[in-house]
Parts: sequence; structure tokens; C-alpha cells
Amino acid sequence: METKASGSKGQFLNLHQELIDGCRRGDQKAQFQIYKLYYKAMYNTSLRIVNDTMEAEDIMQEAFLSAFEKIGSYSGKVSFGSWLKKIVENRSLDFLSKKSIVLYKDIESFHEMEDFNASHNEDPDPRISKIMEKIKLLPERYRNILSLYLFEGYDHEEIGQILSIPSSSSRSTFSRARQKLLSEISA
Repeated sequence: METKASGSKGQFLNLHQELIDGCRRGDQKAQFQIYKLYYKAMYNTSLRIVNDTMEAEDIMQEAFLSAFEKIGSYSGKVSFGSWLKKIVENRSLDFLSKKSIVLYKDIESFHEMEDFNASHNEDPDPRISKIMEKIKLLPERYRNILSLYLFEGYDHEEIGQILSIPSSSSRSTFSRARQKLLSEISA
């Protein structure tokens, strides 16, 4: 689709340069053509990261809108597809980051609800309280991996992509986090 231009310093010769130029002028037909050329690949990129078809669709749409708004910042030093993919990846990771914050708030809310129940003579399950307390005390990298694996359901390949680490690091960190959590719970 795109090739490195010979003779020009670091510029890519995009096969669809006319469409890119049209997008810079705000040409909606050119934008639609660019969308048709890239939407499947960008959707798949987002889906690999967020693992949710509806969210991936939304993220992909938002990424295209953002790309068309900021197309003036596309310098041509990388292929257009790579530039667009980076926007999709960043939006997908932002989504996961926000989702993780919500997850931690949910854990906190769960804990607050247990405190409320305890103060109203309802018996919360002490094992759950203890586990939640211990998870909150783990180092952030351990909490992140545990959260993504246990609560979000991502496998180690996906976690590696999300956190930009090798999947083997995800596995070993998960193993250490699990061992640390188990030792803290049994202490």
C-alpha cells in the first residue's frame, strides 16, 4: 500500500496520497475512501486490545474522526497506515486505562458496601474482604496484571500488547503477583 520514497528524506510515498491530500482539504469523499481502505485493519487492531466488539467499533470510529481532524499533523515520516494505527492503539489503551480506573473504583465501592453492611450487622464474607484488602496493597504492576487477567479476562498475549511488555513477562509477573497475594492472604 505504501512504500518508502527514494530520494526524499524519510518521506513515505503513499499509494493513496491523492486521497490523503483530499482529506487535508476536508473532502468527505476522500475521507470515505480512506475509511473504506483502512477500517477493517483499524477495527481489528482495536479489537485485539480491548477484546470487545462494540467498544472496538466505537474506538475505531472515534479514531478516524480524530485522524481527519488532525490530518494536518501527519508529516509523512511514517506510512499513513502506521500513523492511523497509532491513533487507534492510543485510543484503545486510553479506553482500557479508564476501564481499569472504573474497576478499581468498583473494588473500592464493593469494599465500602461491605463496610456499610458490617456497620448494619450484616455479615460480609470475611474472605472477600481480606482478598480485596490484600489486592489493594500489592505493587501497581501486580495489581494491573491481576486485574487484567482475573477481572478483565485477558490472556497473557493480550496483556503483553496492552502493557507493551513480552507475554512471558506478563506470565512471570502474574505468577509472582499470585504468589505474593497468596502469601499475604495466608499471613
